[in-house]
Amino acid sequence: MTTTRTTAAPRQARQARQHTVIDSPYGPLTLVATDRVLAGLYMTGQRHRPPEETFGEPDAGPFDEAVEQLDAYFAGELREFTLPLNLAGTPFQRSVWAELQRIPYGETRTYGELAENLGKPGASRAVGLANGKNPVGIIVPCHRVIGASGSLTGYGGGLDRKQRLLAFENGTQDSSPTLFQ
Repeated sequence: MTTTRTTAAPRQARQARQHTVIDSPYGPLTLVATDRVLAGLYMTGQRHRPPEETFGEPDAGPFDEAVEQLDAYFAGELREFTLPLNLAGTPFQRSVWAELQRIPYGETRTYGELAENLGKPGASRAVGLANGKNPVGIIVPCHRVIGASGSLTGYGGGLDRKQRLLAFENGTQDSSPTLFQ
């Protein structure tokens, strides 16, 4: 049986993509927009980072609001992002990413709790896989998900960054410089 993906646009009608790179306390962040709507936020060395040639043309224009909100977040002034997002993924992945956005600032949830909230109590492993494919880290706060034992399991941007983001949100961040600053 052959299946056809209906989400791909015809070749001549492909969506326009742009990108820019900004500095952050966690290293350079590459922002990617599809049709001028934020579709990606990638860290240096991030697992599941798409090839750079897929990021589109350099153009900071579509990112003013994202940069403004990220600056406010890193300054400790913003706790909830209100950016429009263009998240490409399977329906299950998008449901996991929507659930991630419901985790309040400074709090954590386990993969099992997310699976339970999605009405799929046996799907914690699938939730973890979808979490790892999150294309808009920090803004869609996948760093707020921990293992059932409370351990910092997995993070596409590295466990050091995950630990630092959680400490930042809890107000316990060490202000000394690190490798990622």
